[in-house]
Amino acid sequence: MRIAVAGGTGAVGRHTARAARERGHDVVVLSRADGVDVTTGRGLTAALRDADAVVDVTNTTTFFARTSRRFFEAATHHLLAAEQANGVGHHVALSIVGIDDMDASYYAGKVAQERAVRAGQVPYTIARAGQFHEYVGRLLSSQKGPVAVMPTAPMRPVAAREVGEHLVAVAEAGPVGRATDLVGPQDEQLADLARRQLAHEGIRRRVWEVTLPLTYTRGLASGALRGGADRIEARITFDDWLASEDHRPLG
Repeated sequence: MRIAVAGGTGAVGRHTARAARERGHDVVVLSRADGVDVTTGRGLTAALRDADAVVDVTNTTTFFARTSRRFFEAATHHLLAAEQANGVGHHVALSIVGIDDMDASYYAGKVAQERAVRAGQVPYTIARAGQFHEYVGRLLSSQKGPVAVMPTAPMRPVAAREVGEHLVAVAEAGPVGRATDLVGPQDEQLADLARRQLAHEGIRRRVWEVTLPLTYTRGLASGALRGGADRIEARITFDDWLASEDHRPLG
C-alpha cells in the first residue's frame, strides 16, 4: 500500500512511518518540512497522489478549546478534501479513549476532529488510544520550579511506538468506522508516573496532585482515560518505556 502519514515527523508519526516501512509499504510523510501544511492545505493534493490510505496523527499543543478545535477542524477539512480529489479509500484518525464527555480544553479539538471525520465523504476509521507514556514528560517540561502540579488522572498509558504499529494495522484492515481502543497494560495514576520519571532521571522535584472543579479536570479524574471493556491491551509498561531507547530525558 501507499500510506501517507500526516504529522509523520512527530512523536507518534515517526513510529507510524517506521512501522509502515517495516511492513513493506510505500510511505509518504506529510509535514511542513516536506512542503505540506495541513492547516492551509498547501501541497496536500500533490502529496496524496496514488495514496491508498492516510493516517492522521497531526497534533497541536494547547489547553484552549477554541485553538484546539480550529487546528483539528482545519487539518481534517484539508486532508479529507485532498483525499477526495485523489480517490483515497481510507482515512485513519488517531484519537483518545474516553473523551466523549470531555468536550473541553485540548480534548475539544479531538471531539471536533472525530465529528468532522464522521461527517466526511472518505471511508474512515477512528482509532482511539490511551495517553502516551511520552505525555508525562511533556507535562513535566511545561512547568518550571521545584514543584510539578499534576491533575488527578487515572489512565492506562501506552507507548507511542505501539500506537504507531497499531495504526498501520488499522490502515491495512480497511475502513471500519471505529477501531477497537488501544490502551496500556497497567492502570496508572498520572502523578505517580511523574514521580517515577523524575526518580528515574535523578531529578529532585515534588509532584502535587490536584483536582479542580472544571469539565476538563473532572473528566480526567473520572477514569474515562482508562478506556472501556472492549479494548486491546498493549505490551510496553511505563517502566519498560523509561528503560528503553524511546525514552528521552527531560530537557
